[in-house]
Amino acid sequence: MTAEDTVVTSRDGRIGRILLNRPRALNALDLSMLRACAAILRTWRDDPHVHAVVITGAGDRAFCAGGDIRALRDAQLSGNRAAADRFFAEEYALNLTIATYPKPYIALIDGICMGGGIGLSVHAPYRVATEHAGFAMPETAIGFFPDIGATFLLPRLPGELGTYLGLTGLRVNGADAVHAGLATHFTPRARLPELSAALARDGIAALASYQEPLPAYSLAGQRAAIDHCFSAGSVSEIVSRLQATDAEWAEAALKALRQVSPSALHWTLRALRRGRDLTLQQALDAEFALTRTTMAHPDFAEGVRAMVVDKDRQPAWQPPSIGDVDPAVIEDLFEG
Repeated sequence: MTAEDTVVTSRDGRIGRILLNRPRALNALDLSMLRACAAILRTWRDDPHVHAVVITGAGDRAFCAGGDIRALRDAQLSGNRAAADRFFAEEYALNLTIATYPKPYIALIDGICMGGGIGLSVHAPYRVATEHAGFAMPETAIGFFPDIGATFLLPRLPGELGTYLGLTGLRVNGADAVHAGLATHFTPRARLPELSAALARDGIAALASYQEPLPAYSLAGQRAAIDHCFSAGSVSEIVSRLQATDAEWAEAALKALRQVSPSALHWTLRALRRGRDLTLQQALDAEFALTRTTMAHPDFAEGVRAMVVDKDRQPAWQPPSIGDVDPAVIEDLFEG
């Protein structure tokens, strides 16, 4: 292993290990990392000595904070659409590979898990979260939409949790992620090295020995109200229902909705509703088409500028408010 190895793979007992190794960049994914993960999964698929795969992130800040959206913005602005298409095509192919992998695939999630990091973990059958894990799909804040199969995944969470998380981009902790269905097991950070070693020795049977009792679900008392508010048929109606809800969680949700791209809220809600009736493969194909139209909208370049490039967190959305978004423009994005 060298300092330049952004994906480190190894064999350890009965498992193959994948380490995302860009801790300074919160293990954010670039194309070379996607290709490295895809290549080793192809190799291990037919290796009789590899019984399972374990993926982790380097450092204690993030499992994976998502894709390299700065590079995607540069590609869009320069007219190099082929580069963006390559990234998404290979990322989504990897998501599908993980979802259909014939051997146990276990993600050990400690720290931030957002966007592309969710794509590398949540499609797997085994997702272990620690108390320091934080799951989010914050794409509306950069004028995009929850992709990596999230338009398939989020509508299948209990009630309207997926709509709530997909529109607001708000983060849930590791225990709440298990309650919501984003993770399958809860193990404290202090025991994660022991679990990792036990997986190499005992395979997936080790998971049961290291699963801790779940802390209380912090959203339990809000579930019915979340379902009511986010089951509305339009973004404007969701806002109206939140405004009529006298609760701190509703105020936080409204604050989040007022900060992100108004247009992205509309196309995200449309994509999530559509995703209810799609298979994962169909959702990924539909998302790929939607990347082309939504990234051409000015809010994508502006959102990435404000949140990632200049980091002034003062995006100038076009249009600036939810009520000003033209429904016809949103529909055109789904037909482009």
